[in-house]
Amino acid sequence: MECSSIKYKIFSLDKGLDYHINNNYLGRYVKVMLKIIIMRILFLVAVVFFSVIYSFGQGNPSDDAYFKARSIIRDLDSIVAPNGIQETYPVNIGGVRQWVYVRGQNKDNPILLFVHGGPASPMSPVMWMFQRPVEEYFTVVNYDQRASGRTFISNDTLSLGQTITISQYVKDAIELAEFVTKKYKKKKVILMGHSWGTIVSMHAALKRPDLFYAYVGVGQVINTVDNERVSYDFAVQEANRLHNELALKELQSIAPYPGNQPITRERIIIARKWPQYYGGLSAYRNTSDYYFNAPYLSPDYSRSDIASIDKGSLFTLEKILPEFLKVDFKPVKTFPVPVFMFMGRHDYTTPSEPTQHWLQLVKAPIKKGIWFENSAHLIPLEEPGKMLLSLLNEVRPLAVEKSK
Repeated sequence: MECSSIKYKIFSLDKGLDYHINNNYLGRYVKVMLKIIIMRILFLVAVVFFSVIYSFGQGNPSDDAYFKARSIIRDLDSIVAPNGIQETYPVNIGGVRQWVYVRGQNKDNPILLFVHGGPASPMSPVMWMFQRPVEEYFTVVNYDQRASGRTFISNDTLSLGQTITISQYVKDAIELAEFVTKKYKKKKVILMGHSWGTIVSMHAALKRPDLFYAYVGVGQVINTVDNERVSYDFAVQEANRLHNELALKELQSIAPYPGNQPITRERIIIARKWPQYYGGLSAYRNTSDYYFNAPYLSPDYSRSDIASIDKGSLFTLEKILPEFLKVDFKPVKTFPVPVFMFMGRHDYTTPSEPTQHWLQLVKAPIKKGIWFENSAHLIPLEEPGKMLLSLLNEVRPLAVEKSK
């Protein structure tokens, strides 16, 4: 309707010009040129109109703004080295179709199996931000865990809901480690967990040490209740220091925290909000939008994949929360493989102090804590250079020497 109205007005203008110019040669020339211009304008209007209609039919029209950037990132991120590897495929793990991402510049490099956090916060849509240098020295395997990211929308949620337990996630990690060692002809892999993924990884390393050269914990969870207490106390301290009345009011509403009351989802939301606002997720930042918006530029994730991240998180959290709140590795006094803890100095999402204390007491073939002074919880994004150097200096030699 709108296009028809514009067309009518333009052609009415053309008839008016014809009446005044009559048959003068110059007038006829001007008239022809004006008609050409008018037709071009009509064409452009039609193109714009139908493009908008098409975009609304496809979903969010602003998605087009990311298309060129994604194309550039996809091209830059492509593995073109002759002995490199770049594979994305689903694998049946624990009866669930789970998406796996394998990337590296040299297939002869050790495998680094990365277990993402969340729960249900896949690393795959943000790995383009930091992982490429790591891929020069490791073949990096990421996967979207059950009920997260692309895996969530690739499976029936009714059947998934019955399997959201820590023990099942641990079985999945072990099964995937077995799968990649066999597929890529490796003796073992390096296991690396982040946040929630450290819970899964610690259990996997304790249960099947024969599969792993070493374990690297990033944002390690040792005891959930201890973590909640330290994080909450930090938020209260900062709110008092900065005279933030709103923060104090909200934090007081869940006090004492965690206390003896049930740690509900509603209480956790408040308990997470203010530590993250004061830099406990990303150091020196009160937001982490750069991280949460990064999937829009991912060459691996579509819009429906991105939408599945939040859906999978909500789906998983309500099922895993009671078990998650009982996590406690403090009784673990010996660890069967070399263990390295990467600790953010400003991490108040999974605070580093309990991890440091546990590491001082545990016995392991090799153990080392490495502090990241300018990081909070997102070490791979905040200090990617130091993370890579730490992996190269401390961890990779264990896999290279033992594989010879």
